[in-house]
Amino acid sequence: MQNLVLVSLLSPFVSFLFASCFSLTQRKVFVGYICGILIAIGTFCSLYLLFNNFSNNISFFEWFIGVNFGFNIDSISLTMMCVVGIVATCVHFYSIFYMSHDEGFNKFFAYLGLFVFSMLFLITSDNFLGLFVGWEGVGLCSWLLIGFWYKNNTYSFAANEAFIMNRIADLGMLLGIFWLYIQVGTLNYDEVFSKVQNLDHNALVLIASCLFIGAMGKSAQFPFHTWLADAMAGPTPVSALIHAATMVTAGVYLVIRAGEIYSLVPEVSYFIAILGAFVAIFAASMALVARDLKRIIAYSTLSQLGYMFVAAGLGAYGIALFHLATHAFFKSLLFLGAGNVMHAMNDNLDIKKMGGLFKPLKITAIFMTIGSLALVGIYPFAGFFSKDLILGYSFIIHNHGIFLVLLIAAFMTAFYSFRLLMLVFFTNSRHDAHPHEASKIALLAMTPLMILAIVSGFFEHNFFKYISSKLVFIDAQDHIVMICASAAGILGILLAIIAYKFSWFKPSIEKNKIYKLLSNDYFIPHFYHKFIVNKYESLCAIMKHCDIFIFDAIVEKISFYVNLISKKMIMPNSLNLMLRFLVAGFVILLILARMV
Repeated sequence: MQNLVLVSLLSPFVSFLFASCFSLTQRKVFVGYICGILIAIGTFCSLYLLFNNFSNNISFFEWFIGVNFGFNIDSISLTMMCVVGIVATCVHFYSIFYMSHDEGFNKFFAYLGLFVFSMLFLITSDNFLGLFVGWEGVGLCSWLLIGFWYKNNTYSFAANEAFIMNRIADLGMLLGIFWLYIQVGTLNYDEVFSKVQNLDHNALVLIASCLFIGAMGKSAQFPFHTWLADAMAGPTPVSALIHAATMVTAGVYLVIRAGEIYSLVPEVSYFIAILGAFVAIFAASMALVARDLKRIIAYSTLSQLGYMFVAAGLGAYGIALFHLATHAFFKSLLFLGAGNVMHAMNDNLDIKKMGGLFKPLKITAIFMTIGSLALVGIYPFAGFFSKDLILGYSFIIHNHGIFLVLLIAAFMTAFYSFRLLMLVFFTNSRHDAHPHEASKIALLAMTPLMILAIVSGFFEHNFFKYISSKLVFIDAQDHIVMICASAAGILGILLAIIAYKFSWFKPSIEKNKIYKLLSNDYFIPHFYHKFIVNKYESLCAIMKHCDIFIFDAIVEKISFYVNLISKKMIMPNSLNLMLRFLVAGFVILLILARMV
């Protein structure tokens, strides 16, 4: 069994090494297939371990005092391994189609393999240091992949934005890890969780807060949210991988894994829940008016992450993990479907310039409709089971304010999801392209995700039974909540269909102040650019002038006078003079040595 763990963990790294060997050569299709097969082998190993209820700590050596280099395989990490593996396998095979004409085909698969390996290392490490190493590896790979088409300045800016914003948040996380080590003398999970109950409450608050700052950055929670939508600059398979199973879910995983810390600091946990509820409705409101196909789906990811943090903040860690798993399947399905639409529309992303695509892209339309129904939470699709549990739990513990916010967000989710479908597939054509369906390999790669978007919710009881050894099962089902959530979803769907079928919204609506506020993301990116980016650039310009006119001038003056003195010392008897200086210096050194 231990060998299967190593195969599951190392197969993406082997994929990275294999593709790297061809990274400087011309596109070779077999590289994509080999990499996809390697990821699939690792995924099958993870599934085998899960079905056999494998659980073990594998330790290799001690990094430094109190921290081992080892892996913790339990129900939480295995669940994550399977989710990451399934999505990554589908994304790899889909990428063979999507990147088929790209010059960096081989390099792209190398980056994907390293990305998946970093995420697996993050979730399987048995200590916070290993988690942080994987955490930073995921951040590096996201920078490489978001800015994959680096010759485009906009894409490079998006990659840098994601990288820098995450580095800022990661500083908080690193401080939390340092303080945790100072307090308990170890970073191994089992030892930390056995000792934290004896810590001072204020120290625990500080540790939990710092760790959550890192989670806020990685999972793009307010105010670190702006990078997520801009990250759509990367190739669409990257968007699917980041939003569904790797980078943004890492923050939720951290809170779940450190649940024994957060359960001791209810004030921090409640803040997490409040922030999650705010982000859920905040992101959904921006998606209502967005025109960029991928940004709409990105906002939905941000909103669903808010739901997950609500569950984790309220202490329902198992429910948060369940929604993370189901969300991964239907969200990656939506992103890959968006990739098909982009491919058919010659990379046009404006949904207002599409329409009438159902006939030429019938299979993609069906796949995206299934993904949207799962996202909305309509029975029997996966989101119905996981999202309703979050709503139900907030309701039964009498957090009615959070419940109401999430219910409104659910209505908005239904509206913007079917607004997208209507404008892309089911309204009159507003383009002059000649769209066609994606290749068979792309559709085959999407099929497992489509199936899981339908059936994964039915494994609810098996899932909670499986993770019960690590996370306490909470029965959060409530019929009133189910009825309210379903009614909100159906109402949002019907309203979107009717509104865009009969063109309720005229172009003049774009002049509305609320519309402008939402379409400009509440002007938060503008605020960041004006008061942070521009100020930083001004500071850099000042420092550049200081460097040129002060520091460089000083260095140049010193070099000038040294050169002048050396020229004065060059004379016919210079050798004789140099020898005298040498003897004098030697005598001075002897005198100083004697004095000492």
